[in-house]
Amino acid sequence: MSTYLAADFGGGSGRIMAGTLTEGKLKLEEVYRFANRQIKLGNCVYWDFLSLFEEMKNGLRVAARKGYEVKSMAIDTWGVDFGLIDKDGKLLGNPVCYRDSRTDGIPERVFKQIDQTVHYAETGIQVMPINTLFQLYSMKQNDDVQLRVADKLLFMPDLFSYFLTGVANNEYCIASTSELLDARQRNWSDNLISELGLPRQLFGEIVFPGTVRGKLKQGIADETGLGCINVVAVGSHDTASAVFAVPSNEPNRAYLSSGTWSLLGAEVDQPILTEEARVAGFTNEGGIQGKIRFLQNITGLWILQRL
Repeated sequence: MSTYLAADFGGGSGRIMAGTLTEGKLKLEEVYRFANRQIKLGNCVYWDFLSLFEEMKNGLRVAARKGYEVKSMAIDTWGVDFGLIDKDGKLLGNPVCYRDSRTDGIPERVFKQIDQTVHYAETGIQVMPINTLFQLYSMKQNDDVQLRVADKLLFMPDLFSYFLTGVANNEYCIASTSELLDARQRNWSDNLISELGLPRQLFGEIVFPGTVRGKLKQGIADETGLGCINVVAVGSHDTASAVFAVPSNEPNRAYLSSGTWSLLGAEVDQPILTEEARVAGFTNEGGIQGKIRFLQNITGLWILQRL
């Protein structure tokens, strides 16, 4: 039986899931689960990427030992956060958590430089200090050495995929959370990147769900016992995959996806970039099969997780 593995990273935990197709039905099994934690070092809050990557490999080993006939694997994570790699492909530092204070007051600085209404009409993303745009602008304002020497920006699922395959690219759904995409064109906004003075070489090829990103590197294939299986791009922002999996084809349906965050919205064919949508706090994030997830971000289970 053909099995497909999913490495699903949330804000509080990660898991490896196995999906097996049998007689037209999908059977799911949790193979391995592990904690995800934020670590404060000095004045900065990080994600422990090194530990998460090792835990993912542990889960892949467990899947191999269970004897699954694994055809491919894919990765999804929370949004907006990223790692930077240099021209030699080395990780420049542990990714900073979006709950770090480095973006405090940054949106106000950005919108002294660009028009907020025009900005929303292009990107369609609700302004939140956690977004990638403001993290990068904070680094630029502080003349961060990592930003000066970085060659590529990889969002969290892109980063996991890169160290599995050696291939660097940016999946569309996760890239859309950055507030740096042209919502209509579904590609980087070169004008915005230029206006903010961000290094253009950071932003790589956009790939869409269903694209084969590469194969497991030989060393990892041997280490895990899975062989050189394909790593496939999915809706790698976890909400994009969750929304696509809603078991209904009814038109005009709404969804509520709850985890660390809750996301309430609907799928539409084209972004809604009106001033009314901006003022009401809606965001237009990339979905699967060309859809746009028109939604609002709501505080989810994060408070409970922190108790």
